[in-house]
Amino acid sequence: MLARARIVVERRGARTVVRELRSQPPLTLLPQRGAVASRSPAATVHMLSSATTPLGGDDVGLEVVVGPGAHLVLTGVAATLALPGQGTSGPSRLVVRLTVADGAAVQYLPEPTVVTRRADHRGELHAELGAGARLRCREVLVAGRTAEPSGRYLGLTRVVDTATARPLLVQEQELGDPTLHASGAHLAGRRVLGTEVLVWGEDPPTGLAGEWWSLSPLAGRGSLATAVGTDAVTAGRGLALAIAGHPGWAATTLTSAAP
Repeated sequence: MLARARIVVERRGARTVVRELRSQPPLTLLPQRGAVASRSPAATVHMLSSATTPLGGDDVGLEVVVGPGAHLVLTGVAATLALPGQGTSGPSRLVVRLTVADGAAVQYLPEPTVVTRRADHRGELHAELGAGARLRCREVLVAGRTAEPSGRYLGLTRVVDTATARPLLVQEQELGDPTLHASGAHLAGRRVLGTEVLVWGEDPPTGLAGEWWSLSPLAGRGSLATAVGTDAVTAGRGLALAIAGHPGWAATTLTSAAP
């Protein structure tokens, strides 16, 4: 299955509006509407799966363009199950490309991806950030369903600062190797790996760490939170603890919570 989807948002006055929204099964995009949406300065779009996907051989792409000063929140609705295809269908693939203009912001928050037995899945996220652009990008990977060995997963996250044409982060992830899963440098015997990239104002001066989570400032700008857990809820709590220690994100949440 070949599918392409596209979102374009722009700022109009104090609000962000969706200018273009194009879905193609199995990826359906639904904008938030109603009173809550009308009061929010950000545009929120939900990602839904309208078919069983990704199956081996599926090729799904999502392009996101955020105009100057706009703010987009892109959220998942349910976990993704990466499943094997039939015969020699090859790996499934999901490629997400984010173009974030000067002074704009995007939060890309999909639900966890479960890599089931015999699945072979590839995931890529490419983000280009303009001057003063902000990014929050989360990925939670689950190595198999309960009592099930993990299939194969290869992932790439690449974040580039367009003002300097230099990458802020290039990171690869892998699931499916039992030796790697057992390593203390990877999953340490746990099933879930969560990461969150924050390019969102002030970064911590040094790294922070707790029980099975860490927050590390990047060499350019931005920070990387990492957490592992026995389940997605535990890993999610670890990520929440990590980003709570990020000064730029903490300042934003305090401001939004003020009366």
